Parts: sequence; C-alpha cells; structure tokens
Amino acid sequence: MNGSDQVKKALAKLAKNSKAQGSARFFKTGPGQYSEGDLFIDVSVPAQRKVAREFKNLELEEISKLLASSIHEHRATGLMILVEQFKAAGEETKKKLLKYYLSKSAAVNNWDLVDMTAANIVGAWLVISKDFDLLDKLAASKNMWQRRIAMVATWALIREKKLEHTFRLAEKFLMESHDLMHKAVGWMLREAGKRDEKALRKFLDRHVTKMPRTMLRYAIEKFAASDRADYLAKKKI
Repeated sequence: MNGSDQVKKALAKLAKNSKAQGSARFFKTGPGQYSEGDLFIDVSVPAQRKVAREFKNLELEEISKLLASSIHEHRATGLMILVEQFKAAGEETKKKLLKYYLSKSAAVNNWDLVDMTAANIVGAWLVISKDFDLLDKLAASKNMWQRRIAMVATWALIREKKLEHTFRLAEKFLMESHDLMHKAVGWMLREAGKRDEKALRKFLDRHVTKMPRTMLRYAIEKFAASDRADYLAKKKI
C-alpha cells in the first residue's frame, strides 16, 4: 500500500459518515454553489492534523494523489502535510514547496483549504523573500480562491507588523462581489487593526461608504459597540 492510500485508510477509520451531509451543506456543495461537487466523509480537523503529523514525511508524489481526490478531507490532510513540511524546511526547500503548492492551487478550492495554507506557505515565503510580485499576481487572478490566498497570505506579514500590503490589497478588493472575499478582507483588516488600530481607522474613514457590509462588519468586530454603530451608520450614508 502506497503512502497516499495509507493516509486515506487512516482517515477512513476516523470518518463519521452520518455527519458528512451536514458538512456538505456547511461548505455549500449544492449545484451552482462555491463547493459544488465536493465530497465529505466528516473527519474532524484535529483528527486530520493528527494524521498529517503521522505522515509528515510523505513524498510530494503521494501528496499529489491526495490533492487529486474529490474527498475534501483527503485534500485538506495533504495540504496539512505540506504545511508541516514547509515549516520544517530550509529556505531552498521552502522555495521548492512553494512552487509545488502554487502548481497545485486548483486543489486549494475551499475557504478552509485556503485559510490553513495561505499564511503558512505563501505568507511565510513572503516574509523571507519579499517577493511581493507574487502577491500581486495572485491578487490579480481571475480565480477567487487565488485572490483569497493573496489576501489571507498577508496575515504572515501582519504578524511581522508589516501592514501596508494588507491595506493595499484590501483597497484593491473593495469592489469584490463574492461574500467569501468580503469575509477574508474584513478578517485581515481586523487582524491589522489589532496591531495598529489608528491605521485601520484611517482606512475605514476613507473607504467605509464603498466597503461591502460584511467586510466592514468583520473589520470592526473588535471595536466598542458605539464605534461599530458609528461606522455602520456611515456605511448607510
């Protein structure tokens, strides 16, 4: 039995198929929805992480087989393994793993898959390389998941107190139509605001009337109730 099959077998032992239908509804897998066709066996995220740690040395060829699966948890666990490898790697190997990740980005096709990898792989690479052309390339993609990767990748930069790229992309994404992008942008703005509330308020004061309401709500979530009300009132204006 090859490595990817062993991972699938380990996940199958942990599956709770009775809840898989609920997971499918949660991740919007119906016709025309953003996760149309995605299949679930309902393995919890902590259980997936445990399997990923067990198989953290899996070859990229075997990870590719997991990423090619229609089963959501197979792809998620493959990506978790990739994150584990990236964290432990030296700079040259990180570069190789980043290139591999980007080549497999079609498999990173749900919000949780983006959110577990974007900052930990792309963002972590940006901290090392300062290759912000890559960030802009992803942000300009026609693929919504790649745009979300770009936005969430800035979380790694936020942790380094480098906030300018978060605000720059957030401004670029003000006219985004997809709710999942509104949430990602608002989330990253909120994280940036934890490091520099004054900078967040400056951004909001300039753009509040143009921001989608969901984006604004996420961005101001940590503000006092009175401040949240003020910004939401400005949004109505």
